[in-house]
Amino acid sequence: MMRTRPLKVALLGCGVVGSEVARIMTTHADDLTARIGAPVELAGVAVRRPSKVREGIDPELVTTDATALLKRGDIDVAIEVIGGIEPARTLITTAFEHGISVVSANKALLAQDGAALHAAADQHGLDLYYEAAVAGAIPLVRPMRESLAGDKINRVMGIVNGTTNFILDKMDSTGAGYQEALDEATALGYAEADPTADVEGYDAAAKAAILAGIAFHTRVRLDDVYREGMTEVSAADFASAKRMGCTIKLLAILERAADGESVTARVHPAMIPLSHPLASVREAYNAVFVEAEAAGRLMFYGPGAGGSPTASAVLGDLVAVCRNKLAEATGPGDSAYTQLPVSPMGDVVTRYHISLDVADKPGVLAQVATTFAEHGVSIDTVRQQGRPDGVGNEASLVVVTHRAPDASLSGTVEALRKLDTVRGVASIMRVEGE
Repeated sequence: MMRTRPLKVALLGCGVVGSEVARIMTTHADDLTARIGAPVELAGVAVRRPSKVREGIDPELVTTDATALLKRGDIDVAIEVIGGIEPARTLITTAFEHGISVVSANKALLAQDGAALHAAADQHGLDLYYEAAVAGAIPLVRPMRESLAGDKINRVMGIVNGTTNFILDKMDSTGAGYQEALDEATALGYAEADPTADVEGYDAAAKAAILAGIAFHTRVRLDDVYREGMTEVSAADFASAKRMGCTIKLLAILERAADGESVTARVHPAMIPLSHPLASVREAYNAVFVEAEAAGRLMFYGPGAGGSPTASAVLGDLVAVCRNKLAEATGPGDSAYTQLPVSPMGDVVTRYHISLDVADKPGVLAQVATTFAEHGVSIDTVRQQGRPDGVGNEASLVVVTHRAPDASLSGTVEALRKLDTVRGVASIMRVEGE
C-alpha cells in the first residue's frame, strides 16, 4: 500500500546541482512517489545567501541555519551538495545523530573522511549514498558496490574529469596548445575561473580514492593517491603519441598487486593506444574501464559533470534511500574489510615514453642506453632526430621502455640529467592500456 505521510528531505546547498535537484523533485513528484511508494517532500533548503532568487523554490523553505533544519525532528533524508570539508562534515554528522540518512555528492569530503562518515552511519543504522560524488550521471558506485560485490576487481582505469578531457581532446584534434585549449574550456563553462583542482589532478585524485576503496574493499584516502597534473603536456607530446598510434588522457588508475597483498592508486597523464576504448572518449565526457575476475572488462561511459547529470545521480540515491527508510532497512554500508596497504608510486610497474634533448654527436645513444641498463630499465624503441628549431649541435632523442618499476625509471632520469651529453629531459610520460 502507498504510504500517505511524505518522507521529508532537507536540501543542504542550492547551487547548480542543488537547484536542479529541487526542480526535478518538484516537477517529477508523482513519478518519484510511484517509484518510492510514498510522497517525497522538500521540507527545507539551507543556503548561505537567502536573498538570492531561486526559481521554483518556495522562499518559505529557505534558511541559513542548516543545523536547526536537521535538528527540527521531522527530516528523513538530507541531501548534501555544499561541497568542501566544512561545514559539510559537521552537518552530515549532525544528520546521523538525529536519525537522518544522507545522500552526498561531496567527493573531497568522502575521499578524506569517508571511513569516519561510514562508521557514523553504521553506528546509527542509517544510509550514506554518494553516487554523484564520482562520475556525475554515470552509474558507477552502485554497480561496483552491489552488482560486482561477488566478484574480484583487479583494475580500474578511467577518465573521471570532464574539464581535463575536453582540454586534451582539443589539443589532440585541433593541434591547440594547452593554454589555448584551456581558454576555450573556460569560455564554454567547462573550466572554472581557477582550474587548479581539475588540471592539477586534485579532483580526479579524490574520485580515485573513493573508487579504490570500493573496488578493493580497503581504506584509501586522498593522501594515498599519487597525483600529477597535465599542465606540462605539450603539442610535441601529442605528436610523439600519434607516431606511436596513441593519444594522451589524464587517467585515474587503481590496481591490485599481482599477489593480492597491496593496491596502488594514481592520477597522471598517460599515452594510451588508439585501439583502447578510453582513447575514443571525446569532449567533456567521462568513462571508466573496470577489469574484474569473473565479469571481465566493463566500461561505464557518459557525462561526468553538470547540474542535470549530477542531479540525476543524486535523485537515484534519494529513491534508494527512501525505499530503505520505508522497509526499515539500510543499503550496502562500508565494505572496507580487507585493510590492504597502499603501495607507493615507486612500486608501480608500467612503460614510459621519455624525450631527451641531447648533444648531436657520436656515442650519445650508447651512453644513454648504458644509463638505462645500469638502472634495470629495458629499452623497447629509440628514435633520434635533429632539433626542429634548427639548432645544429643538438638532437631530440625519444626512448620508449619496456615495463619497469617507477622507482627504477626515476633513478634513470636522475642519472640522465647528470650526463654532460644530455641538455635536458623534455618530457616523461607513462604508457598505459596495452
